[in-house]
Amino acid sequence: MADEDGIRFVKRLLADYYRKQVGIGPERLDQREFGVGDFERKIAFRHLAFRSSDELRRYLAAEAPPYVSYSCSYYKDPAGRPMERKGWLGTELVFDLDATDMELGCQKLHGRSWVCANCLEEVKAETVKLVENFLVPDFGFSGRDMMINFSGNRGYHVHVNDKSVLALDSAARKEITDYISGRGVEMGEFFPTLGMRGKMLRGPRHADRGWGGKMARQFLADMNNGIGALMALGIDKPTARMIYRKRALIELGINNGNWDMVYIKDKAEFWKRILENQRVKQSDRIDKNVTTDISHLIRLPNSIHGSTGLVAKAVGSVADLARFDPMRDAIAFKGEEMRIKADTGFPLLMNGRSFGPYGGEIKVPVYVALYLYLKGHARLLGLA
Repeated sequence: MADEDGIRFVKRLLADYYRKQVGIGPERLDQREFGVGDFERKIAFRHLAFRSSDELRRYLAAEAPPYVSYSCSYYKDPAGRPMERKGWLGTELVFDLDATDMELGCQKLHGRSWVCANCLEEVKAETVKLVENFLVPDFGFSGRDMMINFSGNRGYHVHVNDKSVLALDSAARKEITDYISGRGVEMGEFFPTLGMRGKMLRGPRHADRGWGGKMARQFLADMNNGIGALMALGIDKPTARMIYRKRALIELGINNGNWDMVYIKDKAEFWKRILENQRVKQSDRIDKNVTTDISHLIRLPNSIHGSTGLVAKAVGSVADLARFDPMRDAIAFKGEEMRIKADTGFPLLMNGRSFGPYGGEIKVPVYVALYLYLKGHARLLGLA
């Protein structure tokens, strides 16, 4: 196949997929703005609007765009332009988590352009942390008002549709992202006697809410995980051994707000360093621009992602996310095999099988061919 033939083949797959998608589209679809992309730009056209799911489905089947996005906002006139004419009605609170925004050990091996099983597991864990460590306990959102979607590529989107968030402006949303990312967290707020000579070091208890409790629980977890975990915090080996040996006493003290149960030299500087490390570990890696921009367009759930051929699948709850495997559950095109000429440096795990590394012509399932082609690692040669 020439590349133009490859693009036509992909668009035929997309058109066939969308013809079968009954009920595609978000709630209050007629109040959303839509945007579509081509193989060069993820959003080439926006200010589109549809009156019904069936109208949207017919458009997607006819045009077969590689990327489909929709607004997190509701509008009186979603097709209006410029933005001021749309008549803003409110915006969901949306969080975008992507493996490329995380510092992962595996990325040192394969770079950020390749996505491995560890990348996907790490970003899933980060998504669970966002919901279970922040959105539910600190903000009081209910799981009923949250929706989790696979992005179709390297991460997840979390939508909060609680009525209390719809009217928030960009500044208020920035305060939320600052809190979740730990920006502005001051140690003195939680350790009022830190640095005071002759004073017992008072600090947060493990049962406290908010950042204080998070830091206390994380330190206790690291302490009980052993000397190696303590040394990973920057603690020298003799001090790490002492802390681990006296962990029961230290835990008893922290549970009662007393962080001064054992002697530690230069304790103010010691705890500042350790707790700053805990702040970084506990903060969540979200794309702040997505959350604060009320005019942002985000991937349409259950549409095809033009960089992978995978479904940007609506997952549901955190419990559903635990069982979700994107490289199995988000595969859209099965049943055929295809010949490709591929050049991959690492194995690709899809549908429970490992494919590659490849360096030449090979016959693979069409979903593997599509993934590698759209990622720029293969040329399509034709159906097997």
